[in-house]
Amino acid sequence: MKKFTFKGVLDGFRSSVQAAPRGTEQEIQETLRPDHFQIKKTFRHGFPFSPTALAWDPIQKLLAIGDKGGNLRILGGPGVDSHVRHECGEAVLHARFLVNEGALVTATADDQLHLWTFRQKSPQRLHSLKFQRERITCLHLPLASKWIHVGTERGNVHVVNIETFALSGYVINWNKAIEVTRPNHPGAVVEISDNPLDASKLLIAFETGLVVVWDLRARAAEWRGALGGGGPADGVRAAAWQHDGKLMTAHADGALATWTTRAPRPSSLSYPHAKANKDGKLEPCKPILRLEWKTSRTGESLVIFSGGLPTDKAGRTHSITVLNGKSTTVLEMEHSVVDFVTLCETPHTADYQEPYAIVVLLQNDLVVIDLQSPGYPCFENPYPMDIHESPVTCCSYFADCPSDLIPAFYSVGRQGNKKPTGFSEKLWPINGGEWEPASCSYNEIILTGHADGSVKFWDASAGTLQILYKLKCSKVFERRSGGAGAGFEEDSPLAIQQIALCCESRRLAVALPHGHVVLFKFRKADTHAETHVLEIPMISDVLEEECSPEPDAARSMSFSRGGDGADGEARRSGVWAGGGGGAGAQLRVRGAEGTGGARRAAGFQPTLVALQQAAPHPIAALTINSSYGLMAWGGERGVVVLDMSRRALLCAHAPAALYLAPAPPPRQPERQRSPSLDQLEDSAARASPGASPHDEPDEPAAPPEPAPDAAPDDKPKLDTRRKSTTWKNFNLKRQLSKVDLKFKAAFAAPTENNTEEINAEKSNSQFYCEAPDRAPVAAPERGPEPSAGESPPGDMYERMHRELQERWIEQDTPAGPGLAPGGAARPDCLALGPRRLLGVPRRERPGAGSLGGLMRRFSRVDKLDSSFSRSRSSSMSSLENISQEGIQCLAFADSYTKKSDPTALTPTLWIGTTLGSVLTLSITLPEAELRHTQPVHVTTSGGPLFRLKGSILTMSFLDCNGALIPYSYESWRDDSKDVRDRRERTPTKQSSSSSGSRMSPTPGADVAGDRQFVVVASEKQARVVALPSQNCVYRQQIVETDFVVKAEIVSLKDSVCLVNYLSTGHLVAYSLPSLRPLVDVDFLPLSELGFQTQSKQRGIVDPMLSIWGQQLIVNEDTDQIAKTFCFSNRGHGLYLASPTEVQKFTIDAEFCQQLNEMIGELFLPRDMPEPPKESFFRGLFGGGARPLDREELFGESSGKPLRTVAKHIPGGAAPLDALGARAGSAAADVARAHQLVLERGDKLSQLEDRTERMHNQAAEFSSSAHQLMLKYKDKKWYQL
Repeated sequence: MKKFTFKGVLDGFRSSVQAAPRGTEQEIQETLRPDHFQIKKTFRHGFPFSPTALAWDPIQKLLAIGDKGGNLRILGGPGVDSHVRHECGEAVLHARFLVNEGALVTATADDQLHLWTFRQKSPQRLHSLKFQRERITCLHLPLASKWIHVGTERGNVHVVNIETFALSGYVINWNKAIEVTRPNHPGAVVEISDNPLDASKLLIAFETGLVVVWDLRARAAEWRGALGGGGPADGVRAAAWQHDGKLMTAHADGALATWTTRAPRPSSLSYPHAKANKDGKLEPCKPILRLEWKTSRTGESLVIFSGGLPTDKAGRTHSITVLNGKSTTVLEMEHSVVDFVTLCETPHTADYQEPYAIVVLLQNDLVVIDLQSPGYPCFENPYPMDIHESPVTCCSYFADCPSDLIPAFYSVGRQGNKKPTGFSEKLWPINGGEWEPASCSYNEIILTGHADGSVKFWDASAGTLQILYKLKCSKVFERRSGGAGAGFEEDSPLAIQQIALCCESRRLAVALPHGHVVLFKFRKADTHAETHVLEIPMISDVLEEECSPEPDAARSMSFSRGGDGADGEARRSGVWAGGGGGAGAQLRVRGAEGTGGARRAAGFQPTLVALQQAAPHPIAALTINSSYGLMAWGGERGVVVLDMSRRALLCAHAPAALYLAPAPPPRQPERQRSPSLDQLEDSAARASPGASPHDEPDEPAAPPEPAPDAAPDDKPKLDTRRKSTTWKNFNLKRQLSKVDLKFKAAFAAPTENNTEEINAEKSNSQFYCEAPDRAPVAAPERGPEPSAGESPPGDMYERMHRELQERWIEQDTPAGPGLAPGGAARPDCLALGPRRLLGVPRRERPGAGSLGGLMRRFSRVDKLDSSFSRSRSSSMSSLENISQEGIQCLAFADSYTKKSDPTALTPTLWIGTTLGSVLTLSITLPEAELRHTQPVHVTTSGGPLFRLKGSILTMSFLDCNGALIPYSYESWRDDSKDVRDRRERTPTKQSSSSSGSRMSPTPGADVAGDRQFVVVASEKQARVVALPSQNCVYRQQIVETDFVVKAEIVSLKDSVCLVNYLSTGHLVAYSLPSLRPLVDVDFLPLSELGFQTQSKQRGIVDPMLSIWGQQLIVNEDTDQIAKTFCFSNRGHGLYLASPTEVQKFTIDAEFCQQLNEMIGELFLPRDMPEPPKESFFRGLFGGGARPLDREELFGESSGKPLRTVAKHIPGGAAPLDALGARAGSAAADVARAHQLVLERGDKLSQLEDRTERMHNQAAEFSSSAHQLMLKYKDKKWYQL
């Protein structure tokens, strides 16, 4: 017996507690400071979501679009795209440019007028005016005027000064505009415009059909007209002037009325789209909503309007009609028409306008029609406004990607896209502003996944967005309708759920809704090849049939089971027949193996399709590593690892199986399962007697550290695997269908010859047997009791789990006869014959109430521990929690995960779960020469390394100096150039960029010390753990009651930081590895991204949901938001701002300073065209336009307005920002001028020095010449 000494106790403590690594004693120098951060939104791309207003500046050639969210986009030429938003967030109902003034007036749904200036690159709001008693219905801003007319719902017209944004005392009241004899209210004002021939005459059209020409000077109505008696069909919807003074109105019954201001009735009335029926009556038509009347010098008159089609033409309601003389052209639109504007050569209404294009704002598109080409073709839109061609489901953002990637994508994208036909050959007419491409030292690529199964590649460099390439996953499959009863998300069966792109190797993996995964490889040339189809079984079935995920079984793809009959034939043909093989829609892989292949266009070509042949489940994490040649994905059912090189399934583990330690290979490959639910429930916590080595009892708690890899022939002393055949995931139908007759032999005494065979058959079964008369023993599930020399476990959760299991076993063990070793007690009423095999009587399990006190105690411990949000014990008694655990995050890395071998750098798959556990799968790669012939071995580590509170969101690795370890990859090579190299090439780590030197310790560091840091961020907290000691060196509680939506490790200024987007809308950043707070800014409310979760929230019908249930739903909703919220290198970020727009932002202060150079100029000084010259005869007879002094009419002489009508709101911070920007610009100009002056002074000083030097040289030359002259002056010529 070993002698007890105090020194031995101290040595035991020293050996159990590892010394702190030297790297953590000396704090790593961190270079990032708070002043390096500035969070700012940079560029917005896409089509404005739900547009509501349109405005056009004919001189600056700029277009403004307002939407229902209060956003305002100003578009010009290429690169000229500016976005601002109203602070109120209300819909923009009206917008008008101050022509050639660099200003814009908007009216929002909360009855506010806003004045914007865009003379600088970023538009700024200058003034606002809030109408308190009346609602704004229309605006009119005369050309070159400082006064804007505002029509209201009450029928009044107010005048507002643009410069001061003050209300004028001049008001046109509705009761003065109508006739005295009119009995009813005229309704809201729908149109206001000037008479082209006389600016003092103002047209006012009311909703009920009354049209009034108001004399501004006389302050009285000069002319009134009405189509009928003021009924609903007579209502006016729009009005327009012709340049010669004629007037046209559009009505609610689809009629166009032409007026002269001399008669109260229209001179002509027409229904452009109405046809006479059998009774001779005209068909009813829909209202004409918008109207314009333009003329050209050739005498042509164009009447352009929207609407007015017959009411029975339901499918042709979206159209623009052009009346050119007697010809009528109907231009059908794909979406409803919001507004349109006609582009003309001159802005003066008194001249021939010469229209040349129509800008039509649709609900989901922007169309520009060429009026000068036959057939009225459309212009090709240069803006990236087709992001929402199919709804965006996920995004990926890659900044500082390889330089050859964009040309490669553009090349294949140009080959696949045929030149569009039917478009106008003229240039895009909206070409205002000026933009010079800024020199950007790196490239940016955005990937968007869509509901139709397409993936779009965008070039986002230098503030622009251009489509490069479009990949269609629908071409991989042949969808066949299988009848009604379609299953999971049948409306979008190919919607992209996850995207994983390796930019260096150009491999792309996409996840589909049903759990399918498609792997693509980039090729520059077309090919004709077969696509390998791999069947992925349901992981829960794997656990029930395999009992435990054994390494060799996983390596040999034992989880792939072929069917028989029609099902086997379907699987061999690469067919997925819906969840569980129901009557849902079928997906057949085109060009699957054995079908002769299919032609694949240049670009990303499918090489592997993994079909989920069971109940569909979403994939939450997807990653690939080209250096390893592996691909992994995970979700709520578990994790799957595939070998991309050999196209083989390596393992498929449920979350519970990841907690098991690796096991040696089984002695017999044949396995049995218990045949009865009654037997299974009674023996769930027991092992079969006489089990083979892989049936050793399990440990009661999660291992504190991963077990080292064991050789295939080594037999560990204790197998820590957990049985997966438990009552939680038991399937009675499957058990009854696979009862083996050989199971009967288990009830007979084994003979000498068949002992080994029976033991092999009982390896995965539970049996009833005769119980000898002896004291009961603990169930094997508890594992061996620790010896006296062993120290008890120090983990509080492990102790609680032991106590819980002891209580469970004590109540579950009958008071009768004891148990045989490894066996379960047989009920007395059970005979030993095989006839009662499937009819075993059920014994009641103790209820949950008997364990209530202990469970409550366990819950209190979980609640007090800040690192847990709910019970996450890995014990067998916590299978209910483990069954709810899913995979949330995956990462491949070369890491030090073995405490027993701190110098071993092994390829590892790091796994983060929804319950905060961090686990690993060890990967053993063969040599490079044997990569295609030898299998890859994947083994579990035997439990979580550590746990955090909340779901794991991201994991990354730092070297011992705190620098980010780049992921390893294999460089891309063109397969079409050298087929032989393609066959011989294997993914090797030698060709990767995994920086081994950075992962190794410094020369002065201890060899046994820590060499890596793993940074793990969850929904609640973040930790930095040193490897291989697995000591937590830094931790940070990010939030308490809220949660993190998105977290990522971002590179910035040759350093790294952890950036988090919180549910409170804040963006916070922490330094690494110390997790020191750097910045916390209120960035974006989470409610603004709620449009992505509306469809899910419709399913919430129970208002009495518990807080826990609501929290689960909220977290589920934010998963979709996290798919479209991206962080990238150099501090860049991206999120889906609306269903049709993406918004980029940055956290880099240096980039914010350079941002102004990347933005295009909106306003350019341009000359205003001359107004038309007045005709001699019109001036002689008084028929020409008369100048109007609006300042005299609407100024101070008009009186003071009522204070209760409107309230002025100053510009607030916007003018200050503009002033600050101007001051900064002026200071920069002064500094530049000062620098030039200094340079000029230096040059003058140099010139002065040179002049003085030349002067001295000239003086010296003069002196020498004088001396020479004196020397020879008195000498004769013959003396020389």
